[in-house]
Amino acid sequence: MTGPLPDEPAARVEALLDEIVDALDLDAEVVVDEDEEAIAARIEGDELGLLIGRRGQTIDAVQLLCYRAAFRGRGDRKRVSVDAAGYRQRRRETVERQAARAADRALEAGKEIELEPMSPTERKIVHDHLADRSGVETFSEGEEPDRCVIVAPLSDES
Repeated sequence: MTGPLPDEPAARVEALLDEIVDALDLDAEVVVDEDEEAIAARIEGDELGLLIGRRGQTIDAVQLLCYRAAFRGRGDRKRVSVDAAGYRQRRRETVERQAARAADRALEAGKEIELEPMSPTERKIVHDHLADRSGVETFSEGEEPDRCVIVAPLSDES
């Protein structure tokens, strides 16, 4: 940071994101909203692929930095999310579609289906999306960064 961090967590997130946008020379605007439970930051603009990174790795790292900067030296904490050009919602929809297809395939074939390695956030999306789906169960296997979700048909041994 070129200057001292602001006092308030949401202002810290905004200042850090403004600096990142400037450093990457992106034509984008930072919008930060805060409520009792979370700080949500959006970066609006075109050509934000550099900020999102391969499979969202860069935006995930930026989100972690924002969280740490927001609450550095503070006892209070809340969730911090950072999105760019609607990436997170598009990715959520893609992961939910993959989960539904895997559940269909697991039921058709009667065997476990292994999804591609995913971040903890994406694995949670799969588990939550299929939690109420009858006939299948989900669990995670492997070590980071190759940890993945297994979608398995429930056995009839009740």
